[in-house]
Amino acid sequence: MTTPYDPSGVHPVIGVDAGTTTLREADHLIRDLATTLGLPPGTVACTHLIRTDTRRGTSVSFALPEGDEPAEAIWRRLTATEMGAALDNRRHGPAEAAALAAAEHTARRSGRAVLFPGSDQLTGTVTVADLLQLTAIDGVFVVGATWGEAPDPVTPVHTQDHVRPEWREGQLILALVPAAGNALAPFEVPNPTPCCADHP
Repeated sequence: MTTPYDPSGVHPVIGVDAGTTTLREADHLIRDLATTLGLPPGTVACTHLIRTDTRRGTSVSFALPEGDEPAEAIWRRLTATEMGAALDNRRHGPAEAAALAAAEHTARRSGRAVLFPGSDQLTGTVTVADLLQLTAIDGVFVVGATWGEAPDPVTPVHTQDHVRPEWREGQLILALVPAAGNALAPFEVPNPTPCCADHP
């Protein structure tokens, strides 16, 4: 991996709710906040679908590298905004959805990762082996294949510059589907949630 990420470590997780309703909006929010909040390298940023009595939409969460300083600095910046935010037992603004997102990410039960260590390596075509060795993705599975049957490590993966693994039972897992030329591609396609072309 380009940036060490030890999943067994304790990572402060901040949840944020800016009123987004779609995954595309949440993807853009993550990219914007990565810049405006100064998220440090090694951050894992996820989107979450929120369905409560009072909120239908998406929120986001950020698992930060270990250490209190980055989390405290980011929390201070968030509390200067009107967005809902949650960190540990602290709440700011309309924070119900933010707290739900943070709890899911902390437990690694759910969350669709947009930013994660090595995500910048996943452009064009890479092999399954590179995908697992260069990033924080723990595993892959091919939709429709026998569960537990791993693809050949040299199989090419056409990333389409849009790779969104999800937390499943504590691991960051990427769903793949067969593609032309005995290759694979991420299950989630760029549309309707395209990669944010207006972001670096």
